[in-house]
Amino acid sequence: MPYESPTHRVERSVRATTGARLVAGVDEVGRGAWAGPVTVCAAVTGLRRPPEGLTDSKLLTPLRRTALAEVLTGWVTSHALGHASPEEIDALGMTAALRLAACRALEALPERPDAVILDGKHDYLGKPWNVRTVIKGDQSCVAVAAASVIAKVRRDAMLAELAPECPQYAFDSNAGYPSPIHKSALAEHGPTRHHRRSWAYLDALPRWRHLKLPSHRDALAAESLEDAGQLGMF
Repeated sequence: MPYESPTHRVERSVRATTGARLVAGVDEVGRGAWAGPVTVCAAVTGLRRPPEGLTDSKLLTPLRRTALAEVLTGWVTSHALGHASPEEIDALGMTAALRLAACRALEALPERPDAVILDGKHDYLGKPWNVRTVIKGDQSCVAVAAASVIAKVRRDAMLAELAPECPQYAFDSNAGYPSPIHKSALAEHGPTRHHRRSWAYLDALPRWRHLKLPSHRDALAAESLEDAGQLGMF
């Protein structure tokens, strides 16, 4: 399927309107998985011509994606990865976990960027970062596309490394996402320590429902009700 190559248009705009010298592209992977961390990559590319075939990681075959990631890690000016664990996702909620992972990636760069181009329409980073959000930035912006490929390949490798520990779940083929094999394994064996146990998939597993943790939203609601009770509101 043909696609347009990403450009430096957004980065040039950010530089021109904010005076930023160092601009990082940021993208995440693993948001919708049931197991494993959420992973964020921050990549700085400058304004050089990107490697041929660069685009959103989801548009690439696994083989092409892996080969391109190897090229990109040597081509980018700098890059860093940040992760938020399943435990942190359960405790904080996804938005805060994304911010945690992104901050870890950005703060691990050799030099702090002056501005950040963030894939999507929602700024989950906020202050003090100078953020420009770009819908489908992983297709249109060179730095974000590079970050998407590096993040995807690294997270897939991390989940593949977990596969021998719990082979029933086929993490090496589904990367923690809800494939048929993954769903069947959950129904039979329940969640592992790598699963996000506050997520709704456990509602459909009566045998394992007792292992579900309250979501961050549920915990906040319970805390509000407790505070209201202490104040005599009901």
